[in-house]
Amino acid sequence: MKRCAVKQKLITLSWCWRRIRQLSGCSVLLGAWLALGSPTAALAAADLDLTQAVSAQQVQISASQLAMLRKDRRKAVLVWHGASAWINAVTAGATAEFARAGVEVAAVTDANYDPARQAADIENASMLRPDFILSLVIDANSVRASYQQAVASGSQLVLLSNPLPGFVHGKDQAGIVTDDMVGMGQQAAKVLADAAGSGKKVGMIFHDADYFITNTRDQAFRQALAQYPQLQLVASKGFVREQETSDVAAAMLLQQPELDFIYVSWDAAAEGVIEALRAAGRRDIKVVTHDLGVNNLLDLAKGGNLLATIADQPYLIGQVMARLALLAELGEPTPALTLVPYTTTTAANIADVWQQSYRSPLPLLLQNQLSKQKVPPTSAVSSKASPGNLTPVTKLTTAANLPP
Repeated sequence: MKRCAVKQKLITLSWCWRRIRQLSGCSVLLGAWLALGSPTAALAAADLDLTQAVSAQQVQISASQLAMLRKDRRKAVLVWHGASAWINAVTAGATAEFARAGVEVAAVTDANYDPARQAADIENASMLRPDFILSLVIDANSVRASYQQAVASGSQLVLLSNPLPGFVHGKDQAGIVTDDMVGMGQQAAKVLADAAGSGKKVGMIFHDADYFITNTRDQAFRQALAQYPQLQLVASKGFVREQETSDVAAAMLLQQPELDFIYVSWDAAAEGVIEALRAAGRRDIKVVTHDLGVNNLLDLAKGGNLLATIADQPYLIGQVMARLALLAELGEPTPALTLVPYTTTTAANIADVWQQSYRSPLPLLLQNQLSKQKVPPTSAVSSKASPGNLTPVTKLTTAANLPP
């Protein structure tokens, strides 16, 4: 979970990864990493049982456990799929949690969405003999052997969102941390229901590709919508590329000009929808989506088409991943799947949600807009490769410096 320019990296396999968590001079993209027909994505639904998940609040580490861990020197490596403001926030959360236990984050890698490069990153990082590895897997088939070697060498492995098929919880990996995908989809429907009078018509622009995270959120929205009699789903169209959504929305408006609301799978894709609504002069149609992006948050702050966005919490994701690794190191039981809560972002709480999600300063464009409107912060936000690719944590790029 934009951009003044959204970058897409095509992989020469039978699938491609789309880079969506990215900040472009004007926006920060949060949300899911989208795989189009990816083998990892296809297997995720079978490997992740959301009914057995625990909440992030249930994963805690005590002061005495931290003291025990601090008796020995340990190191961690973070082997990521790409680089973005979102993954920087995950890294920051993990680094802060590891620091409490005296663990050094020795390296952070960026595979640039290339499975072969990620496999090399794992092997290079393993040469540092890390006690802990945190990672989001691009393609399980490409990296499985590399991870097996790392785990066999004694590293505790914690995964972000995508499972490694065949890796047994408690033996090969300490757990998986991901968004509350069902809750996010349901909340998007509730936002519309709360804003709607009777007889309101909804259009749905969904991700028409095989990817567990976005598919699960979209399905949860569709199912939840049926619970609200005041809302009627009258149009549903899919897209594969973010750049398609403007045309999809324009066609939907021609066929269903009486629409009141439109749901879009994630923030970057919603930008094209909002552009189409502006071009058509339809400020009356409101949009709900997922993730945080500066362009759409500006629209939200100005009272434009965006009604609300449901955002995850990448900093907390990093904290929980580190906690799972530390607990596993102590021999404590860990949950197989942990869900991190979401927050509902409205015009009244943009600054607070940003801070909770990223733990970083609000972008200047948003600061200036909110300052003009004198929107006060709310009191609280409720939640629901080669060796050269080993980046010392001290040289991490900050979110403010990314080209997003």
